[in-house]
Amino acid sequence: MEPFSQHTGVVAPLEQTNIDTDAIIPKQFLKSIHRTGFGDNLFDSWRYLDEGQPGQDCSQRPENPDFVLNQAPYRSASILLTGRNFGCGSSREHAPWALKDFGIRTLIAPSYADIFYNNCFKNGILPVILPEETVERLFREVKAEPGCTMSVDLPAQTVTTPAGETITFDVDGFRKHMLVEGLDEIGLTLQHEEAIRAYEERRRKEAPWLFRA
Repeated sequence: MEPFSQHTGVVAPLEQTNIDTDAIIPKQFLKSIHRTGFGDNLFDSWRYLDEGQPGQDCSQRPENPDFVLNQAPYRSASILLTGRNFGCGSSREHAPWALKDFGIRTLIAPSYADIFYNNCFKNGILPVILPEETVERLFREVKAEPGCTMSVDLPAQTVTTPAGETITFDVDGFRKHMLVEGLDEIGLTLQHEEAIRAYEERRRKEAPWLFRA
């Protein structure tokens, strides 16, 4: 998994609450267990004016000009500012896959659905939680300067706004460590590969019947 330490990028304002995972990546595109290839269908029903199909060339589809990620300042956005309870609905891990594949590295919102929040950390995305009044103020600031950037520092747990204000945020220490080091549960387990191998070799001698070919 790609580590996350500091990141600076264009921030896109998606001022809506209760955005569910079917809006993030509609169910008809859940055709693969690979983590790539979902970015073109991120927010598919909002980004395009037609109904998309799996495998379709999205470059030939009519775009919705009113959707924020289709507007010139935000096509390269890597930070998404959004409303409370982001990622609610079904627990599909494809939702953070689609965000990451599009290029989103950081989310900023007042709250997230629990499973989605956990899945973000497992896929290299930092979901920052800030007070609702702070997020509302950031919406005003970002909309006043389309295409502006923010900086996020995970080790320092800070967000630097377009105006230069530094805002601190809380994050669980274990999740922070995993994301800074670029580890998911498998990567964490493999840090103990030698100990695991030694245990298996010992058990083969102690209980060979457990290891029949």
